[in-house]
Amino acid sequence: MRLSAQTPLPASVQAPGYDRDAQAAGIVHIGIGAFHRAHQAVYTDDAMGAGDRDWGITGVSLRSGDVAARLNPQDGLYTVSARSAGGTRLRLVGAVRRVLVAADDPRAVIDTIAAPATQIVSFTVTEKGYLRAADGSLDLDAAKGASSLYRLVGAALAARKAAGRSGLTLLSCDNLANNGVVLRRLMRQYLAAEHPGLVGWFDAHCRCPATMVDRIVPATTDADRATVETILGARDEGAVVTEAFSQWVIEDDFVDPRPRWEAGGAQWVTDVAPYETAKLRMLNGAHSALAYIGLGRGHEFVHQAIADPAIRPLIERLMRDEAAPTIDAAPGQDLAAYADALLDRFANPALAHRLIQIAMDGSQKIPQRWLETLAWHQRRGARCPVLLAAIDAWIAFLRDDLHPVDDPLADRLRAVAAGPDAVAALFGPRGVIPSPWVPLPK
Repeated sequence: MRLSAQTPLPASVQAPGYDRDAQAAGIVHIGIGAFHRAHQAVYTDDAMGAGDRDWGITGVSLRSGDVAARLNPQDGLYTVSARSAGGTRLRLVGAVRRVLVAADDPRAVIDTIAAPATQIVSFTVTEKGYLRAADGSLDLDAAKGASSLYRLVGAALAARKAAGRSGLTLLSCDNLANNGVVLRRLMRQYLAAEHPGLVGWFDAHCRCPATMVDRIVPATTDADRATVETILGARDEGAVVTEAFSQWVIEDDFVDPRPRWEAGGAQWVTDVAPYETAKLRMLNGAHSALAYIGLGRGHEFVHQAIADPAIRPLIERLMRDEAAPTIDAAPGQDLAAYADALLDRFANPALAHRLIQIAMDGSQKIPQRWLETLAWHQRRGARCPVLLAAIDAWIAFLRDDLHPVDDPLADRLRAVAAGPDAVAALFGPRGVIPSPWVPLPK
């Protein structure tokens, strides 16, 4: 039996604290994978549980119908298992109402974004989903694709303007430096090419706030789903597993109204940059280093790699000595305590986070996770031994045949990594990856 709105819940499972049927859908979320379901959707669930109304979520998958097949037969319901060393807390999340697949029905997505009830369009499409060219500008050819986020949002904005409706808040929740600024710039570039009469309206009526999101969400396994089924007495094909920790820092620059996400612990700030930079360089930078170094030493999971006495001191040094000095901390932001907390989170044995999951899309992640830190130290005449070791581990990962290279530049990366002076070929002035850091001879 599949989970549905009629499934009786055990007393141990937290239920949505509101009438789902009384809520309109005010948010369209593009890229409705496991991370969104464990993060932004949970905050939205908490906001409606605290009395907010009409912030239901319509999820959009750009290409794959997998999430729609998992959630739509379950009335959009799914469980979140928050695991810690002290045990697992299970909750049922009701914020998602339905899932659309843009590749199957782009018009339904456009019409939903253009609908009067929609106030926010949010995104978790990963770094590569923004379709940037090597110089950081928009790849217009790719952006014109039938299921491109730009095509969908652009057409919907045109329809809203024509109908005299309000603008939208476009909310990037991806690990991009200055993600709000990046999204606005790329969206304007698309509109200038495809809807030139819309650019002024977009500037006047839409907002693109910056965000920092933080929660570790491993891929759900069949064993995870079986565990949930034992508790619920029903099969939850949409189940997600995560850690107890969650953080969301949001620039308070919305087209009114906005949800009270603070009910779930979100922080509203005027400047996200210090939190975003710390997360990218300390957490994400350490995660990527753990992935490539750990895989090279035969580990499968994050908690195994951080327990390796040959790896943990490197990760500590990366966070405390290499990344932290590059960050202009906000008042009250304790980077030493943040490093302590990250090490504890990485060591959580209840969270089976696969290193190979973190290792995917290295070409899209490494610039903001490693290269800005390397460049900061290089400008001061210093080097970063751990990050240089991590780069060597990434190149070894590209060269070996032990693991699949899941990356949009996989073939090119493998070819370059196999050649002489791979570091310079990857990151030099004419390298595959544009870099603010210039590799020097060893």
